[in-house]
Amino acid sequence: MSFDLWVTLITLLGAVILFATEKLPVDIVALLATAVLLITGVVTVDEGIAGFSNPAVITVGCMFVLSSALQRTGALDALGRLLSKSGGSSPGMFCMLVMLCVAPVSAFINNTAAVAVFLPLVIAAAVAKKIPASRVLIPLSFASQFGGVCTLIGTSTNLLVNSIYEKSGQGSFSMFEFAPLGLLLTVVGGAYLVFFGGWLLPSRRAEQLTDVYQLGEYVTELHVMEGSPLIGQRIGQTELSKNHDVTVIEIRRGTRAIRATSGETVQAHDLLLVRARPDKLLAVTTELKLEIEPEFKLRDETIRSTDVKLCETIVPPSSPYIGRTLVELRFGEKTGVIALAVQRTGHVLREKLSTVRLRIGDALLLLGEQADIDRVRAEDGLLVLNEMETPVRHRGKTLLALGVFGLVVVLAALKILPIIVGALAAVLVLIIARCLRPEQAYGAVDWRVLIMLAGILPLGIAMEKTGAAQAITDVVLQLAGRESPIALLAGIYLVTAILTEFMSNTGAAVLIAPIAIATAQSIGLDPKPFLIAVTFAASTSFATPVGYQTNTMVYNAGGYRFSDFVRVGVPLNLLFWGLSVYLIPLFWPFVARH
Repeated sequence: MSFDLWVTLITLLGAVILFATEKLPVDIVALLATAVLLITGVVTVDEGIAGFSNPAVITVGCMFVLSSALQRTGALDALGRLLSKSGGSSPGMFCMLVMLCVAPVSAFINNTAAVAVFLPLVIAAAVAKKIPASRVLIPLSFASQFGGVCTLIGTSTNLLVNSIYEKSGQGSFSMFEFAPLGLLLTVVGGAYLVFFGGWLLPSRRAEQLTDVYQLGEYVTELHVMEGSPLIGQRIGQTELSKNHDVTVIEIRRGTRAIRATSGETVQAHDLLLVRARPDKLLAVTTELKLEIEPEFKLRDETIRSTDVKLCETIVPPSSPYIGRTLVELRFGEKTGVIALAVQRTGHVLREKLSTVRLRIGDALLLLGEQADIDRVRAEDGLLVLNEMETPVRHRGKTLLALGVFGLVVVLAALKILPIIVGALAAVLVLIIARCLRPEQAYGAVDWRVLIMLAGILPLGIAMEKTGAAQAITDVVLQLAGRESPIALLAGIYLVTAILTEFMSNTGAAVLIAPIAIATAQSIGLDPKPFLIAVTFAASTSFATPVGYQTNTMVYNAGGYRFSDFVRVGVPLNLLFWGLSVYLIPLFWPFVARH
């Protein structure tokens, strides 16, 4: 094998391992792969940076902005009201209604944006109907994936695979090319969740937030004794916070409750409501002349009053908070709220909150007044879950946003205007019409996704250029044989589906798409059915909470465990696999019709 082929295969293997282990962010992994290929000369400079001018990458960025415009103008609020006002309290009927609302929406706007809009609404409606949120949030996530595979713009994966298909010179996909199979799978997947959800989905009633975040063990009251060095210090700048990793939440002084964000000074005999590890509490009581209140029992009501309340939030995929700490963000200073705890994939993080770098799907428990919580919502960095007041919308622009978006879809579907041209024009129109401000448009784009897409595309180019894709294809053909296209189709779908459960779905698609094209060409078949298998397998990830961003978003909010996704998702993945392998050749024959 040539040097370039060895470098490409080693880079491919390293990228897959880093994607799966999450040792580095996915965008950094993609850029690292590109850097290796550039330094070794496997790809040229033009090929290495081609991803940044790729039409699919630019279109994905535009779709982020258009999705945000629909959200900000309240275009989806009517569906939210439908959820809250729908009759009946049957979990199955409510589950079906949720999926009927989110699937059509996610066919046209970004899946994560659709889930971000519906997540608080579904939780609020579930509480009102006394239905456990755990019965409907997995269906919410899965339905967004059902809808996403129905159109070309439903997911970034579809656009990316289409771009690779076009560059191969073999053809391209139309706007609604995926719809026949996508709609059938949506019906089957919805029926599966409605009829079998009662047995497979957990039914966990909402617990007190203080119990969910295990705050009972870590939040307590400390009595300030005479002679304490804390006396006279400002509440938010005491030695407790600076030197002992003990967070002061508020002061109890008689009948008054003084928040830690105020400039009030500590006085003798104050009761300090604090959050800390037990070993830290024991250390400070002697050193700072404090006394633990032995009868203290923390409940939600202890730190909730008519003015101050608990608030649960999650970090959405496009959040500017990802990878940063609350101290770096000056979060408390800007919003006025206090972060009590962070929960990550079911585990409460107990280290110092100021050192925790936030990740997608992290749940934060906050304490603040209603005005402060509204400020958190306005920051766009966190999605507020259990405070359902509707944020301010540019409602006068709703019809304009819907009309512009619909025009983009129609023009692209009729092939009057390329999707990239229509999407760019639509973004400009909506910004000029003040449906969203320029800074909001920039903030709506998930730059990590774009960087990852642009960075991983050169690896696909290298696989084709060096023959790595063909080498892998030869091994596949030796194992599976050339005589059974169905077996090859099933294998490509299965490998993609497995990869996407443990790494980025777009990354999995970019790695497998060149192999799919090379496989088809090696046996004289049309690559389209094989690429269809790649798009559907990469964009329907049900078996793990980390395989798809919408799964991560609902994980903490629904109180799920990893095993819940395995129990519900694995049978659904197998069902989609079997149906897709059977139906794809019927809709897209292996030998193209001329």
